[in-house]
Amino acid sequence: MSSENSSDEARHVWDVVVVGAGPGGASAAYAAAVAGRSVLLLEKADLPRYKTCGGGIIGPSREALPPGFELPLQDRVHAVTFTLDGRFARTRRSKQTLFGLVNRPEFDQRLVEHAQKAGAELRTGATVTRVEQHGPAVPDRRTVAVVLSGGETLLARAVVGADGSASRIGAHVGVKLGQVDLGLEAEIPVPPTVAEDWKGRVLIDWGPLPGSYGWVFPKGDTLTVGVISARGEGAATKRYLEDFIARLGLAGFEPGISSGHLTRCRADDSPLSRGRVLVCGDAAGLLEPWTREGISFALRSGRLAGEWAVRIAESHDAVDARRQALNYAFAVKAGLGVEMSVGKRMMAVFERRPGMLHAALTGFRPAWKAFTRITRGTTTLGEVVRTHPVAGRLLSSMNR
Repeated sequence: MSSENSSDEARHVWDVVVVGAGPGGASAAYAAAVAGRSVLLLEKADLPRYKTCGGGIIGPSREALPPGFELPLQDRVHAVTFTLDGRFARTRRSKQTLFGLVNRPEFDQRLVEHAQKAGAELRTGATVTRVEQHGPAVPDRRTVAVVLSGGETLLARAVVGADGSASRIGAHVGVKLGQVDLGLEAEIPVPPTVAEDWKGRVLIDWGPLPGSYGWVFPKGDTLTVGVISARGEGAATKRYLEDFIARLGLAGFEPGISSGHLTRCRADDSPLSRGRVLVCGDAAGLLEPWTREGISFALRSGRLAGEWAVRIAESHDAVDARRQALNYAFAVKAGLGVEMSVGKRMMAVFERRPGMLHAALTGFRPAWKAFTRITRGTTTLGEVVRTHPVAGRLLSSMNR
């Protein structure tokens, strides 16, 4: 009797095992499940669970959602107030919605539910310690062993690592990081009068540390207030958040949650696969280097990872599996990689000249228009630079 037909569940071979049930993992599980494959989605925490994240849903995120997915929006943003370390405030408004705001526990939960409806099986409380593609736990070359913390071993034809920025699957693949930042965030309940003042409006503050910025995202009776800066400036980043909250007049309100999180951007030559194992989202270091926006990158790379994991699961030898993995890497680099490349150039300019970017967004109409089109999803940062020669030349000159 073959392992697939064995009554021993430990020898059951899944077509695809996805590790991590955030946006990237849920998207990968959904994509593989709608293709008719057997999919197991593993999550170490119980769902729903809190995630340090502003929760901004821009156009590319909406376009990558499963059909019929209803966003659990807490607010729709029509205005942005920009400040430069608390000074030179200017609010720009739009008749159309710029982007939406969600609470990550509810958003992630709904994504998982869509994956389950498509046929994926969810297992929470499952911590993956390692994956093995060779050795006694692996019955043949078409199989990957996924080892859990309790010693249990699961078998799969393909594995997708979506287990966050400290990914164990990413370590197996050999993901290399080029930029690491520390984000600190507070969820601050506020009275109705304060909440009304922020409704439909976010604040973005270009911060005092190189490459830093802060944000206020309104979500009903709670304000998500956070800052981000390069790792290694922990004390200064904490002071920035404290000063930012005090400056906003919010120091008198007790945060419901205070948390921190490291964001990690991949190096240009970082791998996205190893054998029959793919990585996506934060596990692959895929996020926009300037804004550190990661939800759209997780959703889009997760969908691609799920689609190519199906092809890898169908591969009968290492050569074909390798070919499909390379196709996945090409698809990621051709889209998300281009956006990341431009984002790195923007970050280099922002670190040196935040005042110039502030002036452009608040006083130069084409820059504001580009911002609105990017957030709505009608264009990308890469497309703006590629299709507008003036923008490309300006960015190159500022880089120099």
